[in-house]
Amino acid sequence: MHRTHTTDIIQDSDRTHWVNRAPLAVRPYLQLSRLDRPVGYWLLALPGWVGLTFASLPFGYGWSDIKWALLILIGAIAMRGAGCTYNDIVDQDLDKQVERTALRPLPAGTVSNQQAWVWLFTQCFIGLIILLCLPRLAQIISLCSIPLVAAYPFMKRITWWPQIWLGFTFNWAVLVGYAAKTGEVNLPLFLLYIGLVFWTVGYDTIYACQDIEDDAMVGIKSTARRFGRHIKRGVAFCFLISVVLILTAGALRPLGDVLWISMTRILSFIAIPVAFFASHLFWQAWRFKPEDGSLALRLFKSNFWAGLLLVFGFGAHIFIWLFLPL
Repeated sequence: MHRTHTTDIIQDSDRTHWVNRAPLAVRPYLQLSRLDRPVGYWLLALPGWVGLTFASLPFGYGWSDIKWALLILIGAIAMRGAGCTYNDIVDQDLDKQVERTALRPLPAGTVSNQQAWVWLFTQCFIGLIILLCLPRLAQIISLCSIPLVAAYPFMKRITWWPQIWLGFTFNWAVLVGYAAKTGEVNLPLFLLYIGLVFWTVGYDTIYACQDIEDDAMVGIKSTARRFGRHIKRGVAFCFLISVVLILTAGALRPLGDVLWISMTRILSFIAIPVAFFASHLFWQAWRFKPEDGSLALRLFKSNFWAGLLLVFGFGAHIFIWLFLPL
C-alpha cells in the first residue's frame, strides 16, 4: 500500500487546527474522526439542541436541559467520528480517486484496516456510554439510527439523492433531544425533523460541488450532479421547503394548558425564531456559485451559525413570552 508522508495535510482540513499539530502516532485516528473539521459534529449536535429548545416551548428550561445538551454534544462527537471512520473504511477505494480525499488516512496508508476497525469500535463504545445515560424512549430512538448510519456510505452508489439519506441521519438527534426532555414524540416534531432534513440536503449539495468533476469520473452520485444547471434553484428550493416545514411545526406545537394566545405571541413563537435561520439560508442560496469550490466549502461551514441561530431563536422564546403583551 502506498504510504504518504505523515506530515501531509488533507486538502479540506483546517491547516491551523490542533489536529494537524498532534503527535504523528495519534493524528491519523483524529483525522479518521474528522476532528480537524469540527463543523461536522456541530451539524450533528445542533439538531439535538434544536429538539431541546423546541420541546421547551412555552414552558422554559431546567438543569436537566444542560445535561441533555452536553450528552448530545459528546455523543455527536463520538458517533460522528465512528460514522466517518466507517465511511472511510467503505469508501477508501473511491477516496483514492478523488483529489480532496486522497490523503485521508486509509487511502493514504497511514492506518491499516484493522486499526481503523478498532478505532471505530472504540468510538462506538463511547457512544454506548452516552446512550445508557439517556431516558428509555431516547435510547430506543437513538438505536433506530444505526441502520441509517450503516447504509449511508452505499447511497452515493445507488441513488442520485444520497443527501436525503444524510439528512435523515444527521438530524436524528432532534428526535432524541425532544424525547429526552418530554418523553414523547408528536407530529410537530416530525415536521421539524423533515424540515431539518431539507436543510441538510441544501447545505450538503453545496458541499458536494467541490467534487462534481471527480465524482462524475468515478461514478459517485449526488444532488449536486442531479440538479445540474439548476443547482442554485435546487438549493434555494430545499432551503425554502425547510423553512416552511419548520414554521409549520412551530405553528402546530402544542402549548400545553394555554387556551388562548394572541397573534403577537404566536408570531413570537414561530416567525421570530425562524426568521434569522431563514435569512441565513437564503443568504447562502444567493451567494452560492457552483463553480467556486472554496466558496462552497465556506458556505457549508457557515451552517454552524445557521443551526445556532435556530437554537437561540427557539431558546429565546421564554424572554419573548415574558415581555411581549397579550
